[in-house]
Amino acid sequence: MQNILTQATGFLRNEDGATMVEYALMLALIAVVCITAVGLIGTDANNMFNSIADDL
Repeated sequence: MQNILTQATGFLRNEDGATMVEYALMLALIAVVCITAVGLIGTDANNMFNSIADDL
């Protein structure tokens, strides 16, 4: 019985799962920022190329 309680308290004190969730949240935030930046840069580049094509 004591062995089960020791294992249960060890499981509850283990923070590996919380760390994995934190890394997943950071990865999701980085992905959103990258997608937004690429979208904005792509739009600006498209406008620039269209302006150059119109001038030609």
